[in-house]
Amino acid sequence: MNVNIYSKKQRWKLLLFVAALFIVGISLWYTNTLVNKIADDERKKVKLWADAIRKKAKLVQYTNELFIKITNEERKKVELWANGTKEMANPSLQMEDVSFVFEVIKNNQTVPVILADANNKVISYRNLDTSKTNDKSYLQEEMQAMGRQHPPIEITILKGQKNYIYYKDSRLFSELKNVLDDLVKSFISEVAVNSASVPVIFTDSTRLHVIESGNIDPSKIATQDLLKATIAEMESSKPPIVIDFGIEGKQYIYYHDSFLLTQLKYYPYVQFGVIGIFLLIAYTLFSTSRNAEQNQVWVGMAKETAHQLGTPLSSLMAWVEYLKTKNIPEETITELEKDVKRLETITERFSKIGSAPKLVKENIYKVMEDAVSYLKTRTSKNVIYKIVAHQGDQVEAQLNVALFAWVIENLCKNAVDAMDGNGSIAVDIYDQTQFVYIDITDTGKGIPKSKYKAVFKPGFTTRQRGWGLGLSLSKRIIENYHNGEIFVKGSEPGKGTTFRIVLNK
Repeated sequence: MNVNIYSKKQRWKLLLFVAALFIVGISLWYTNTLVNKIADDERKKVKLWADAIRKKAKLVQYTNELFIKITNEERKKVELWANGTKEMANPSLQMEDVSFVFEVIKNNQTVPVILADANNKVISYRNLDTSKTNDKSYLQEEMQAMGRQHPPIEITILKGQKNYIYYKDSRLFSELKNVLDDLVKSFISEVAVNSASVPVIFTDSTRLHVIESGNIDPSKIATQDLLKATIAEMESSKPPIVIDFGIEGKQYIYYHDSFLLTQLKYYPYVQFGVIGIFLLIAYTLFSTSRNAEQNQVWVGMAKETAHQLGTPLSSLMAWVEYLKTKNIPEETITELEKDVKRLETITERFSKIGSAPKLVKENIYKVMEDAVSYLKTRTSKNVIYKIVAHQGDQVEAQLNVALFAWVIENLCKNAVDAMDGNGSIAVDIYDQTQFVYIDITDTGKGIPKSKYKAVFKPGFTTRQRGWGLGLSLSKRIIENYHNGEIFVKGSEPGKGTTFRIVLNK
């Protein structure tokens, strides 16, 4: 696997991400269109409801005005009847006028009236229940009821004597009044319970008293302050419907969008939020499962490699002992022992993959010197190594030497490849209070900033025959086994790269 394959993988991820955004955008647009259609339909319902309310309010107002006229007409009738009664008591009334006055009195067929003297003694009456008129208490009760409904009309007759005419609304008027009351109650009920299910508050002219409400939380209108706040909120979104009831004054209907419509407005965003969370959880579970599977493959391969190396390694060790008995130059034997030792170290490294390695406090400077010393004899002589401990060469941290040396070798070999075998590698060790920082800097080709994280991905390599596992393995060793951190601290194309390792002291 090389960097081109990795780049293709990244492009595919980007393409899939763009496609996902396109699908989400189309879905969001379509859902939003549906929501707007439903919202428009509900607004039409609210408009029809509001228009119907206005028309019915005009009917109520007209009926109210009609009743005012009827009330005035009935009072005029009573006043005319009173004047006729007064004229009948006038001794100067001519005989030709008697029939006219009598006709005026007789024509009152609807308004119940009682004529009483100054002592409230009933003199005459008209349009009362004839079955009860013989009962004086009935007449007195009717007269008191009339007085409560309308102030009596005072008339002066002979010698300054005063009589009083009591009256009340006619039966026809009372029935029509009941119809009006039912109409008003029906009107208020239709305001509160509307087909559009919009929240409604119906107030009097002061806007402080709620006559009726519907589809609204009672706690929002429990006090005058809460009522004012709720009304202000409604008025900011919808102008109130003003109802003029004539003598009863103006009343106001406040309303705003229904709860369903409000929910529909935010539904698409909630929907894709839930989908997004679901996809995030699914992706996380999938990635965790995939990483766990990769780890199992990695561990299995490492242990199998260690097992396979074990047999030839034992044989090599026996051959070294055998060669010592022959006339083989000491220098040759020594180099063979070094390589066998190296194979032992490699076998030990692979055998530790997948199990918790034992960490021991080691001298970082000494470990670095040993690792670099081995690499010097096995890399190009044109590569210069330099180790600097900025706070002294006694720098200690918790390490597993076999695995940590593997990380250093991987970083240095990558650096040598990046420099084409000609350049320098500097190792700077910084001893801080809680951490040890190790910077490994080369003078190679450098790494683009966009690839700082990608270089640690399995399979990422710039070499034609490389596997792209060295830095990925190094990251696992430092972060999983040493609880540390490794990253690209900085890089400049054509000038070199610095990797930083952070270890806990």
